[in-house]
Amino acid sequence: GAYLVAMAAAGQWIRATGGSWGAVAQIAFLAGALAVLALLFVSGGARARLRVFLDKHFFSYRYDYREEWLRLTDALSGAGDQGGTPLAERVGRALAALVESPGAVVWRREGRGYEPAGAWNLPLPQGRLREDDPLLGLMTERGWVVDLEELRARPERYDGLAPPAWCERLRFLVPLFHGEALAGVAGLARPRVDVELDWETRDLLRTAGRQAASYLVLEQAAAALTEARQFEAFNRLAAVVVHDLKNLIAQLDLVVRNAERHRGNPEFVDDAMGTVANAVRRMGRLMEQLRSARACAAGEPVHLSEAVERAVAARAQARPVPRLARCEPGLWIRAERERLQAVIEHLIQNAQEATPADGRVEVSLARAGEREAVVEIRDTGEGMTPEFVRERLFRPFDTTKGVTGMGIGAYEAREFARAAGGEVEVESAPGEGTVFRLRFPLAAVDVGARAEVAS
Repeated sequence: GAYLVAMAAAGQWIRATGGSWGAVAQIAFLAGALAVLALLFVSGGARARLRVFLDKHFFSYRYDYREEWLRLTDALSGAGDQGGTPLAERVGRALAALVESPGAVVWRREGRGYEPAGAWNLPLPQGRLREDDPLLGLMTERGWVVDLEELRARPERYDGLAPPAWCERLRFLVPLFHGEALAGVAGLARPRVDVELDWETRDLLRTAGRQAASYLVLEQAAAALTEARQFEAFNRLAAVVVHDLKNLIAQLDLVVRNAERHRGNPEFVDDAMGTVANAVRRMGRLMEQLRSARACAAGEPVHLSEAVERAVAARAQARPVPRLARCEPGLWIRAERERLQAVIEHLIQNAQEATPADGRVEVSLARAGEREAVVEIRDTGEGMTPEFVRERLFRPFDTTKGVTGMGIGAYEAREFARAAGGEVEVESAPGEGTVFRLRFPLAAVDVGARAEVAS
């Protein structure tokens, strides 16, 4: 009635202001108005769309969106949750609270399907949902919140689909979209009071589902990042171990190659047995590091002069023979003994490989100030450019030695020094040689600890 009165008044206004064409315009306007009215009466879809339009723009909302959003955010973030409730369970409970549902189940995307991730006040389903499930495909295509009672009563709206067995105890299915991808599905039990799934409730559930999906995806990304970091740490450790094994093999190979010429020399036999024993001890330590997945054990008192002397002696069979120019005694640090010696050995080896046989490689140990010790390896080799030192020297797996190098020695030296509280410094220039300095903070070691190390 109100519509007809309004149209009649509009027609009279058109006639009064339309001049000589007013009557014609009035008739055309009224004809159009009657046609629109007839369409609304005949088409149920048009009536529904008009009703939604009027509800959205001319009536008050059912929900207090500020309160609903604050409550949803608190639930998803676990604010006030002292029990450490799993995220999937919090997602189900938060979405269920929007429609007064007493229970929920959440499936999360895993590979090419959806795994049960959590449940609230419902048993956790067994088995996964297939990626090609017809109902999930329809939800992905149309972005719908599915009312399962409507699906049972009016399957033609859902392309004739029948409710699958996995949603037998549920009333609503809420898609959890992250971008355009379906990251999961939340199934909500039948509400305590009958809830009409009108446009407002659908929009609220759909929007809340997107918010929940972002939390689920973020949790998966954090778990994947943690796993990747664990593998990265183990792979770096494995690379360090392989690098040290390569050096040990080179030492043993040198002993084998010299054995034929010097087998009758007691001094050579003693030296060879010492080299083999040292290699066995270090390989055992490397295996222990792999089993425990640790790079080094900080905190062990180490007499620095002994480590330097052993490293120089271990490289004495290669050319040019390293010379121990200075070795100040009584300097103690806290580090892992075997790794310290291996790092110094490798820096000496690098200096030897970069220096011609008639060149010089000098090693020194001295105190720097009151709190620091410095191990210096100086050579007269080919040197490096500032760009190489800055951009490539400490980059792992970047090597200039072809297939014979791994590109991890300098990186390992720097990381070891930093783990012990120190640092590595490099001075180099093409044609002028290179100086490596390992700086370590001195440690106060009591007499008992020193005696234990000596024994």
